[in-house]
Amino acid sequence: METNNHYFYVLECDDNSYYAGYTNDIEKRIQVHNEGKGAKYTRARRPVNLIFYETFASKSEAMQAEYKFKQLTRLQKEQYVAKGEGHHVAAKKL
Repeated sequence: METNNHYFYVLECDDNSYYAGYTNDIEKRIQVHNEGKGAKYTRARRPVNLIFYETFASKSEAMQAEYKFKQLTRLQKEQYVAKGEGHHVAAKKL
């Protein structure tokens, strides 16, 4: 994965819900989520799997993408991930 970038990412939680977030170090952030030290939402829904991410040149662009994604319905989120211009990650359950 690229370095020195800003990421909007989507996780699929163990209960099949989605979590969307922002980071500038995607691998470390996913590790933190799975250690139970990430967002309160993901702590009780581990393990989480990265299913999609997009790379942006600025933090504000990535956070705008996150905000827009969070306004979507579940069906729209599924379509966004399926058709999105970002990187699709093969989901693997631990």
